[in-house]
Amino acid sequence: MAKIFLLFSVISLLQFNLSIGQNVQGGYWFPESGFEASDINSDLFTHLFCAFANLDPQTYQLTISSTNNASFAQFTNTVQLKNPSVKTLLSIGGGNADDTVFASMAAQSPSRNSFIDSSIKLARSYGFSGLDLDWEYPQTPSEMANLGLLLNEWRTAVASEATASGEEALILTAAVSFAPTVNDLEYPVQSININLDWINLMAYDFYDPSWYNFTNSHAALYDPSGQVSGSYGVGAWTQAGVRAAKLVLGMPFYGYAWRLVNANNHGLLAPANGPASADNGAVGYRQINNFIAQNNAVIVYNSTIVTNYCYAGTTWIGYDDTQTIATKVSYAKQNGLLGYFAWHVGVDDNWALSQQANQSWGAQYTVIRDSWNCEDI
Repeated sequence: MAKIFLLFSVISLLQFNLSIGQNVQGGYWFPESGFEASDINSDLFTHLFCAFANLDPQTYQLTISSTNNASFAQFTNTVQLKNPSVKTLLSIGGGNADDTVFASMAAQSPSRNSFIDSSIKLARSYGFSGLDLDWEYPQTPSEMANLGLLLNEWRTAVASEATASGEEALILTAAVSFAPTVNDLEYPVQSININLDWINLMAYDFYDPSWYNFTNSHAALYDPSGQVSGSYGVGAWTQAGVRAAKLVLGMPFYGYAWRLVNANNHGLLAPANGPASADNGAVGYRQINNFIAQNNAVIVYNSTIVTNYCYAGTTWIGYDDTQTIATKVSYAKQNGLLGYFAWHVGVDDNWALSQQANQSWGAQYTVIRDSWNCEDI
């Protein structure tokens, strides 16, 4: 009897771990990219984030603009036509959102409740499997403390709603800085550990040509001479107390174009005098490949920091190519991270980066399941 009970307990635990430990092969989509949700190859993802819902500055309820309402309402059905098992999350906020509105919402219990209740209702009514908070960024110690309170109350409300409705609880995630401190403030690590299913580390935008007068990788995996890299962020988060299995590594499907001061000085840290294109030099992977083909640009892979760059004339672009993506995904898997995500799927080039990431991750959990042998008990 004891042996049977042990078998049942271990199998139950295994099933539980498989359900909560499903890896994350994620990607963000937003309609302003001009890329249709119906064109997403959702077979390459386990989770897709629909961005962004807004926060009403008066009511603190979650809203979606009238322009995006129809596409958001149909997002889950649309991407599940190709992959019925893909999970969708509604992402809230984003880099262009007013962080002061989030700060005001999180400061008081009634406004937090307004946000939380509306977010759950909106996610359910639009068929999302979860909610993703992208507050960039809390600016004071009290705002960080209030973020912790918000996550506590959000998790409690999500659990209560699931119990009352009989549905699977909504997933709760957050997009956060690559490291556990931002603006010299520490994230509420304990609350994150307890209340969020995982966090998306935005391991990119370290450098861009509107701020720096030298070329550099904006998403290096390693930084031998400093603390500005994806691997440093992962190590800092785990040292702060967040388990690696709650971390999802962010990878950019875009790069930045610098204008070189001297076309003959075209390496990393070469002198530059601003962006070589609009949008502060931001260019999608598809555009980068077009630039390479049209200008016969030289491509370089730097394995020390793990980045690609290309150059032609006075234009220098730092970006992630398939080799970079493969190395980053392998790093995430080998270090026990939950997975990876991309910002954003609309600028991939014929799904080359997404396919490489998917292939590099491999069938991790299938191996665990298939190697299970009840005779070992």
